[in-house]
Amino acid sequence: MSPSFKTQFILHIYTVFMRCLQPLLRLKLRHRAVAEPLYAQHIEERFGTYTGPPALSRDYIWIHAVSLGETRTAAILIAQLRHLTMTSGKKPQFLLTHGTATGRAQGLQILQEGDAQVWQPWDTAQACDAFLKHFQPRIGVLMETEVWPNLCDAAKRHAIPLLLVNARLSEKSYTAARRAAWLLKPAYQSFTAVLAQTADDALRLRALGAQVAGVQGNLKFDAQPNPAQCAQGADWKKQVQQQGVRLAMFASSREGEEVEFLKEIKHNVTAVSSYDATDSIAFSDPITMQYLIVPRHPQRFDEVAQLCTEAGFVVSRRSTWRDTPPAVNQETPTIWLGDSLGEMALYYAMSDVALLGGSFAPLGGQNLIEAAACACPVVMGPHTFNFSLAAQLAEQSGAAERVSGMRQGVQVARKSMNLHPETALQFAKAHQGATAETFKIIQNLLLLK
Repeated sequence: MSPSFKTQFILHIYTVFMRCLQPLLRLKLRHRAVAEPLYAQHIEERFGTYTGPPALSRDYIWIHAVSLGETRTAAILIAQLRHLTMTSGKKPQFLLTHGTATGRAQGLQILQEGDAQVWQPWDTAQACDAFLKHFQPRIGVLMETEVWPNLCDAAKRHAIPLLLVNARLSEKSYTAARRAAWLLKPAYQSFTAVLAQTADDALRLRALGAQVAGVQGNLKFDAQPNPAQCAQGADWKKQVQQQGVRLAMFASSREGEEVEFLKEIKHNVTAVSSYDATDSIAFSDPITMQYLIVPRHPQRFDEVAQLCTEAGFVVSRRSTWRDTPPAVNQETPTIWLGDSLGEMALYYAMSDVALLGGSFAPLGGQNLIEAAACACPVVMGPHTFNFSLAAQLAEQSGAAERVSGMRQGVQVARKSMNLHPETALQFAKAHQGATAETFKIIQNLLLLK
C-alpha cells in the first residue's frame, strides 16, 4: 500500500467515524444552546451548508480561531493585516471561523464590511470540501492548536496555503499526537508553514513533520487591553483600597477549582477549622480581603454562584452593579462574581492580584499575559503547560509567583503587597513583537499566491 493511498484510506475511516458522531454533535449543540443561544444559530454551517452566494473573486484571508482566547489573539493579527494590499489591488477581506459561542461573539466585533463569519466545518471530507468551495480563501491561518486532519487535507487538495500561527504543542498533547501519528502526522506535514511560540514547541512540532518556519514568540503579548476598562478598573481599585481592603481575583476559574478556592478563603476568614457550609463566617484576619471569581465559561456563572452560596457566602454579581462595585461588607463575607463577557481588562485592572485559573487543576492554565498587560500580578498553580514559556518568564521577572497548590496560592494572594504591578506591566511590554514577524511571513505567502 503506497503512503498516499494509506493516508486517504485512514482519512476515509476517520470521516466515517466523524459522520457517525454528527447526531451527537447536534444533541450537544441543543444542550449548550440552553445557556448560550448562539449555539442554536446557523447549525447547518457546521456541515457545509451556507445561505449566502458562493465567493467568486473575493480576496479572503481565512482565520480560524476556535474560541474566545484565540479570537482575541486573531484580532491582533487581523488589525495588522488590514493594511495589506492584495495582488488584485484591493484590501483583504477576512473569513472568520469559530467552534464556540464565545469565540463567534468576540469575532463579530472584529468584522468589517465585506468580511464573513461562519462556524468551523465539522471535520468530514464533505463538510470541509463544501466550505472551501464556497468561500475559496486565498490563504488559511489556523490559530495555536487547531490541527484537523480532513480540513488540512482539503486545503492541500484545493491548493490553499495553510499556516499554523502562534502554534503551541505541550508535552502532553505531543504524546497523544504521537499515538495517533498515522492520522495527525500527514495533517502537520500539510502546513505550508508553522510559526511556533517557543523553541520547545518547535521541536515537538517538527517531530510530527511540521515545517516550522520560525519561533515567533506569543502574539498575545502584542494585545492592548481596553483602555476604557483599564481606567475604570483603576478607579474601582482605588475605591476598594480606600475602604482598607485588597481585592484578589480568581481569574478564568475552571470546574473543580472553585470548590477548593472557596474552602481556602473560608479557612482564612473564619476562626473555626470546619469547612461545613452551615458554619458562621466572621472576618478574623487583620488583612481584609475581598474575593472576586470570574469563571472561564459563561455557562457556569449560575453554577459557581450556587457553589458560593453553599459555602456560606453571599454573592454579588457584576451584572447587578451599576457604575461602581458594591461597598465591601466586612460583617457578611461576600463573593463578587464576574458574570459578564468581554470585561477581563476591567477585572484585572481593579484587582491587586489574580490567581490563575486552570493552573490549580491539571488543565494547563489560562492566559496570564492579559493580566500582566493590565498591571495585575499573578499567582499560578503547578499546571501551566499551555503557557509554559510565558509562565516561566513571568516567574523569572517577578510578574508572577508559582505555588504548589490552592492553599499556598490563597496565602500568597493575601500578601499581594509583595507583588508589584509595575513589574507585571514591564514584563508584558518586554516580549512584544511576534505580530510583526508573523505578518511578514503571511505577506510573503500572499505575494507568491
